[in-house]
Amino acid sequence: MKKDQKPPPNLRDLLRIKEPPTRGGKKPVLRKTHFTIWYFVIAFLIILFIQNYIVSRRAEDVIPYSEFKESLRAGKIKELTITQESIAGDRETEKGVRKFQTVRVEDPDLVKELEAHRVKYTGKVESKWLMNLLSWIVPLVFFFVVWRLLFSRIGPETSVMSFGKSRAKIYAEKEKKVSFADVAGIDEAKEELKEVVEFLKNPGKFQRLGGKIPKGVLLVGMPGTGKTLLARAVAGEANVPFFSISGSDFVEMFVGVGAARVRDLFAQAQTHAPCIIFIDELDALGKARGVNPLGRHDEQEQTLNQLLAEMDGFDPNTGVIIMAATNRPEILDPALLRPGRFDRHVVVDRPDLVGREEILRIHTRNVKLSPDVDLKVIASRTPGFVGADLANIVNEAALLAARKNKESVEMADIEEAIDRVVAGLEKKRRLMSKKEKEIVAFHESGHAIMASLLPSADPVRRISIIPRGISALGYTLQLPTEDRYLMTKTELLDRLAVLLGGRVAEEITFGEISTGAHNDLLRATDIATSMVKEYGMSEKLGYVTYEKEKKPLFLPSSLSSKEYSEETAKQIDAEVKKIIDETYTRVKETLTGKRDKLEELARLLLEKEVVEEADLKKIIQLPAERA
Repeated sequence: MKKDQKPPPNLRDLLRIKEPPTRGGKKPVLRKTHFTIWYFVIAFLIILFIQNYIVSRRAEDVIPYSEFKESLRAGKIKELTITQESIAGDRETEKGVRKFQTVRVEDPDLVKELEAHRVKYTGKVESKWLMNLLSWIVPLVFFFVVWRLLFSRIGPETSVMSFGKSRAKIYAEKEKKVSFADVAGIDEAKEELKEVVEFLKNPGKFQRLGGKIPKGVLLVGMPGTGKTLLARAVAGEANVPFFSISGSDFVEMFVGVGAARVRDLFAQAQTHAPCIIFIDELDALGKARGVNPLGRHDEQEQTLNQLLAEMDGFDPNTGVIIMAATNRPEILDPALLRPGRFDRHVVVDRPDLVGREEILRIHTRNVKLSPDVDLKVIASRTPGFVGADLANIVNEAALLAARKNKESVEMADIEEAIDRVVAGLEKKRRLMSKKEKEIVAFHESGHAIMASLLPSADPVRRISIIPRGISALGYTLQLPTEDRYLMTKTELLDRLAVLLGGRVAEEITFGEISTGAHNDLLRATDIATSMVKEYGMSEKLGYVTYEKEKKPLFLPSSLSSKEYSEETAKQIDAEVKKIIDETYTRVKETLTGKRDKLEELARLLLEKEVVEEADLKKIIQLPAERA
């Protein structure tokens, strides 16, 4: 949109009522009128009444046909006008000559009687053009108004004339307030996109040497990492219009609508160049073609074909950059990813420790924080969190502090917010029997003791037996001290031991096991299976991987479930069971030797319900380097 061009007024602005002057700074409240179908029914009845009044002008006296014949025989009829449906004229009454009207009936002798009584009569053919016209116009107008009302209730974009129009939201230069200063934790991605900003600001710098800017930029990353925010920051830095649309907005139930919207979007972009087209959730539009089992050319494939054609016919020197975001790049059509279309792939990864701290500083700019809040500590306790998770934590903490009528957000509020995001909402009113509560206490104590004793395990921050979330009766919160990208075999075995600690603690304490370890056993089996099939950590099977790279389900290579013999499958199962059994034996020996510490921690949990890291260290009496 040009700077000197005002946006067109919408319908709401045209129909807006001028507000009367206010008194005392208070704004008068205008009652909203809610239109219902009854208004149109009443209007329709009024139109019918007017139609009958205009067309069928009634006489002063309407008399029966028998009374008309009596007046005729008595010589009181003076003059008649006969039509196909009625007879009207003048007759003598006690009040003088008055006009009358009656309905005409089949009477073959009527003309003879009129001539016998010397009555002057004439015929008349009624013209029904007005009635016919109204009988066509009134229903059409009525149904047109009802149709417009229904479509206006659904939304303005559902108009028939606007099906082929693009639904992209246009953000002009003055409307965008997002810049690279509002994006943190993804410095590498920002550096990649600064070249795009430089091209939009100064395209001659690249064209002078014969270089061409990438036609398309694909942002790939986990949900919540800030792909959409990064695209808007690029538009804000370049100070150009920004077209934002979701991939699902192209596809409709009507054939050809998606392709028409793609053409309209690129036509609008060329008129606003230089600008940025941003397609969010590209996987909704750009799935690989040919995956339909019926092999038909459906609407989605037609829309994708139009998008590919538009990107091919796009002049790279027009100053229009196409950006897209997806968290499922493996299902995109290969034609979208080839050079000349989405040339540059920018990975938007999870933030590291420093990145999380920067993100927290951005989201806490407008939040009143207590002096005891340390963002660096919060960043260290949120490994693996993305920008959306950190924003959610800050917002939850502010809501918790406001609920408790605090003047500022304290560290305890943020800790509680982290627990709510990680483990779910506390359910203190869930009633548990004494026996169940005792089983949960020993189960969580087994996890905590094993995590505290094993040198490669993540340290324990908190233990709780308060039910949380959907099915968690308790939890042991472990937070790593640093970001990890590789894990050794020893670290994986220690993680297995921590997972099995809860089940073993139940067994050595009560002599029986419960169903509470279901999720622990599932995760332990996954780790052991990955060690054997993917990481080559089995001495018997050697340095061989039996797990192919995970690909989309629609590719032919994924049709076969496994590419090894049944004998090898038996060996894999045996190795997985061996790893779990050996870890189980090690955990049982460790917890049996620490039986007193296990019972002490479980009793403290039953008493306080929540045990923090400091109390756990006192019970375990960890050495200085572990503490």
